[in-house]
Amino acid sequence: MEEAGYPLLSLINSPADLRKLPEEKLLQVCSELREFIIDAVSCNPAHFGASLGVVELTVALHYVLNTPVDKLIWDVGHQAYGHKILTGRRDVFHTNRKYKGISGFPSVAESEYDSFGVGHSSTSISAALGMAVAYKEQGITDRQVVAVIGDGAMTAGQAFEGLNNLASLQANVLVILNDNNMAIDPNIGGFSDYLVDIATSRTYNKVRREVIKGMGRLNIVGPRSKEMIVKINNSVKNLLTRQTNIFEGLNIRYFGPVDGHDVLRLAGVLRDMKHIPGPKVLHVITKKGKGFKYAEENQTAWHAPSGKFDKHTGEIIEESTSRPRPPKFQDVFGHTLVELAKQNDKIVGITPAMPSGCSLNIMMEVMPARAFDVGIAEQHAVTFAAGLAISGMIPFCNIYSTFMQRAFDQVIHDVALQNLNVVMCLDRGGLVGADGATHHGAFDLAYFRPIPNLTISSPMDEVELRNLMYTAQLPDKGPFVIRYPRGIGSNEDWRKPFAEIEVGKGRCLRKGKGVALLTLGPLGVKAARVCDEFAASGTELGHYDMRFVKPLDEELLHEVFSSYHSVITVEDGVVAGGFGTAVLEFMNEHGYNCQLKRMGIPDRFVEHGTQAELYKEVGLDMEALRRNISELLK
Repeated sequence: MEEAGYPLLSLINSPADLRKLPEEKLLQVCSELREFIIDAVSCNPAHFGASLGVVELTVALHYVLNTPVDKLIWDVGHQAYGHKILTGRRDVFHTNRKYKGISGFPSVAESEYDSFGVGHSSTSISAALGMAVAYKEQGITDRQVVAVIGDGAMTAGQAFEGLNNLASLQANVLVILNDNNMAIDPNIGGFSDYLVDIATSRTYNKVRREVIKGMGRLNIVGPRSKEMIVKINNSVKNLLTRQTNIFEGLNIRYFGPVDGHDVLRLAGVLRDMKHIPGPKVLHVITKKGKGFKYAEENQTAWHAPSGKFDKHTGEIIEESTSRPRPPKFQDVFGHTLVELAKQNDKIVGITPAMPSGCSLNIMMEVMPARAFDVGIAEQHAVTFAAGLAISGMIPFCNIYSTFMQRAFDQVIHDVALQNLNVVMCLDRGGLVGADGATHHGAFDLAYFRPIPNLTISSPMDEVELRNLMYTAQLPDKGPFVIRYPRGIGSNEDWRKPFAEIEVGKGRCLRKGKGVALLTLGPLGVKAARVCDEFAASGTELGHYDMRFVKPLDEELLHEVFSSYHSVITVEDGVVAGGFGTAVLEFMNEHGYNCQLKRMGIPDRFVEHGTQAELYKEVGLDMEALRRNISELLK
């Protein structure tokens, strides 16, 4: 860092350094911190708009709180870059989301200032409540616990579960509601509308204080009068604002809205709130992308820019390429769903708050009445789809693999048990790259495989994705899972006429001798290239694209195990319980005595890096495949 460019920020190596500054210097700190984030992300693409939106809030929190003694929990963590820079990671921030560098999300293993590991939304209130109760049980009374949650994350069920329990326990927790009317895409739902409309009344707050003060003079404030105060509070609130405040209705003190970009005002409010016991909500209004014109104007695109960019013009610096690139799998999904929906008026699309990420926005533009963004609510998304299906519709429910974990019970109880024709498209299956351990879609094959009635598939390329989507919406297919990875595919000529794929049937891509490769999904493209290399040197390998984990193509497996002495299974999922395990079970049950090598994600959490770096680390790159083939050939 050049000290001339960041004269104050360069002196801050911890929040203790920040707290040494006079309060009027916080304005300059915010300006430098915002510029530092813009400089860093323009050269190293990462999440962007959310952190710009909470610069003032971040500075005020660390200025007022005694972190890391006081605990600060950032929900999801997209907005925590300023927090990382102020807590000793400024000089390594250029490694953000890079292989072996710092994580893009708060991580307890990385810093004592990261109070709780996050990455998925809506966990902060529950975690903060657990911490506050633990400190109370241990007799620790001087520790503040603060959860910062966005209005998008607040739409999820767990956030309300946490609020409900917080109200019941009356624990000393401050919930800061960062209201910018955005998650990644614009927020959807009644609660979002409520936050837009909610207001506080100065008259109300004055009356509230006077009522409580008067009850104190009358010596009637005690445990038995608490319920009376709450009723008076809510009655006055309803009278003066003509609406019920959902937080105060839960007996959680509500403050705000407050301008989230007035750092001096925020610091003062936070300082006052430190001395108010019990559960509290501070409602701050912010603008996602604040301070960078292009991010303010297009908040969805600048949530996480697609590449390096010119910080002066906002122009994305595209990587040069000599040939057209195949489309992203999610774009193939989006366009194909529209094609199918035009042919079948029973098809609808569902996503939990990721329309641009999964490309359901394509359907939303063409046929908005048949595409639903249900907000950050994966459990609801699946059961909503079940309700549609049982009433005659064919829902395509698109949920990122890592987030589908949250709806596991709903898949079993509401979809599979009733054998409903819900098509579950799992985007971002496998290793996703820079988002790291919280976002890898590593476990879906293993956790879905034991569930009865499910069909579980994974296409090798874009044409297979289209044909699996076509197959899944045909009559009597039942619950159907289609899993595909993040990023581009391999087939530029993907707009082929639809063709049904027989459920549970794989395909032989090439026959050989000695060693056979059984692949699932797009890793089959790499395997095909390796087979070509061995063929060029005179060694013919067998290669089979299995397509389905459930049901397995047993006829094809009998052929393989009867013809080859060694078999390698290749999957972009955990080895424990996944596709390779299913093949191993088949081999054991039918008494085959082949050498079986399972390639997949090992039994550990994989951190962040590029997809190529991570494939190499876990032994799923082409070199590892060559090595395993050579060992088995010997």
